[in-house]
Amino acid sequence: MAHQDLFVQQHVPTPEKWPTLLYGQPEFRFDANLNTTSYLFNRAMQAGWMERILLRSPNLNLTYQEVQTRVDQLVLQMQTQWQLPSGSRVLLRGANSIGMAIAWLAVCKAGYVVVASMPLLRAKELNEIVQKGQVTHALCDSLLRTELDTVCALSGSMLKELICFTHDAQFDWPQATPTKIKDDLLPYLPRTDDIGLLAFTSGTTGVPKAACHSHRDMLSACNAWPLHVLKATPDDIIIGSPPLAFTFGLGGLLLFPMHAGASVYFHDKGYSPEVMVDTIRQVGATISYTAPTFYRQMAAFALNKPMPTLRISVSAGEALPDATRTLWKTITQLDMLDGIGATEMFHIFISSAGSEIRPGAIGKIVPGYSAKVVDEQGNRVPIGTVGKLAVVGPTGCKYLSDDRQANYVKGGWNFPGDAFYEDADGYFFYQSRTDDMIISSGYNIGGPEVESCLLNHPSVTECGVIGKPDLERGMIVKAFIVLKDQSAQTDDIKKQLQDWVKQQLAPYKYPREIQFLNALPRTETGKLQRFKLRELENNNTHAVKP
Repeated sequence: MAHQDLFVQQHVPTPEKWPTLLYGQPEFRFDANLNTTSYLFNRAMQAGWMERILLRSPNLNLTYQEVQTRVDQLVLQMQTQWQLPSGSRVLLRGANSIGMAIAWLAVCKAGYVVVASMPLLRAKELNEIVQKGQVTHALCDSLLRTELDTVCALSGSMLKELICFTHDAQFDWPQATPTKIKDDLLPYLPRTDDIGLLAFTSGTTGVPKAACHSHRDMLSACNAWPLHVLKATPDDIIIGSPPLAFTFGLGGLLLFPMHAGASVYFHDKGYSPEVMVDTIRQVGATISYTAPTFYRQMAAFALNKPMPTLRISVSAGEALPDATRTLWKTITQLDMLDGIGATEMFHIFISSAGSEIRPGAIGKIVPGYSAKVVDEQGNRVPIGTVGKLAVVGPTGCKYLSDDRQANYVKGGWNFPGDAFYEDADGYFFYQSRTDDMIISSGYNIGGPEVESCLLNHPSVTECGVIGKPDLERGMIVKAFIVLKDQSAQTDDIKKQLQDWVKQQLAPYKYPREIQFLNALPRTETGKLQRFKLRELENNNTHAVKP
C-alpha cells in the first residue's frame, strides 16, 4: 500500500543518486509491505514475549502487550482526530521516556513519517525542521512545549496542531476517542521501501539535512550490528543516554531491544554520570549506551559502586580514546564495545566485541556491510595508509531535498566523512573527521551554525568557530571573534555572547571559549580559512606549555 501523501517520495533522491544497497543475505529480505512497529510486535508475539516487560521507568513498567495496547490506542486517536493521509510527517519532541517511545511506535504504525527532534533544540532550529519536512502536526512532551508553541505562533508557520504527553504516556487529546479499533485503521502496511523516518543531522553548514530511512532500512539495521555483534537476549535490561531523536538512541534504546525481546529502562529525569551508575545498580541493567566522555566520568563513581549485572558497555558517538577504554576495563573488568555509525547509515557499521576487540581499533566491518579506505580519486589505498572511509550495505544515505547527496554518495558508496586506515586483518582505525564537524560529548555541532548565530549579535563583526581538543569532552566549541568596538574585549562581553548562543541554539552548541582577534584569516575571495584558526589555537596551546 503506497503512501497517500507523496511529499517525501517526491523529494528523495532519484534512484541513480542512491548508494548501492546490499540485500543479498536472508536477514535483509522482507515482504513487499512492511511496517516497522507491526513487524516488531508480531515478532514478539511469535516468540512468546508479549507478557515480558518492554518499557521500564521509576514509576511504571509495561509489558510488550501493554505497550502494544497503548500504541494502538494512540494510533486510533491520531487517525480519527487528525485524519491525516498516510505519509504525512509528524514531529516528535521529548526526552527519553515511556511516553516518547510509545509516541514513536504509534506514529510509525499509523503509517506516518516520524520526524524526530532533539529535546534541547530551540524554536529557530525546530522551525527549520518543520519547514524542511513540511510538518503540520506534532506530539510533544508537556515539559518541552514552549519552543514548539513559539513555532506555532510564527507568521506563516506550517505547524498547526500540537498534542502533549507525559512521561508515562498520558496524551492530552482535546476530545474523547472511540475505544474500538476499526479494521480499516489498523494496521497500516506501507510498501517496504516507503520512508518511515526523517532523521535530522546537525550538519556543518547550519542548514539541516534530513536522512530518509525506510521501514526496510530500520529492520535491516536490527538484523545487522545487533544480531552479529551486540547479541542481546530477552533477559537483558538496557539503559543509556542517547536521545531517541538520534538514530544511535532510537536503535539502541528502542528498536534493537524490541527485536531481541529485551527491555529498556528510561530514567524520567535524565542522567548524570553518577545517576547512570546508581541506576544500573538499582535496576540490574545489563547493557549500557553512552559516549566515551560519559563513561570516563562514570568510572570515578563505578570505582566505589560496582555494577555486577552490567555485561556490555557500548560506546559510540565520538572517538573512543584508548585511555578511556583502559580506565573502564580496569574499574569494571569490561571491554568496551566500540562502534562507528552515521545518521545517514542509521546505525553502527564497524564494530567488534569480545575476543574480536583489538586495542586502538574500532573494529571490523559488520556482516552485511562492506568498507574500504580510499584516496581522493576513490581508489583503495594500501593497507596501513590513511584515507577516506567508504561504506556500502543494506542501509545508506538518502537525503531529503538536498544537493549534498552528491557529496555523501559517490559511485554507489557512502562517504561518512571520516579518515581511517585498515590493517592486514581487516580492523579499521579511526583517525579524524574529514570535515569541520565539532563532536563534543557525543553531540555533533556545525561550526557555521554557531558562527551565524554569533554574527546576529550587534557587537560582532566577524567570527570563526572551530573544535578545540578537550580531554573531558573530546572537543569544545571555540569562537574567534572580531568586535565592532575592539576596545570592548572583556570577560563581560564574552559571557554576553555565550548567553546569546544559549538563547538562540541548543545550549550544548555555545562556545566554551572565546578569543578576540582584530581580523580573521581569509582568502583573497573572502573565504574564511579555518585551518589557520586551528593553527592559531595549536600555537596558543604550545605557548602555554612549560
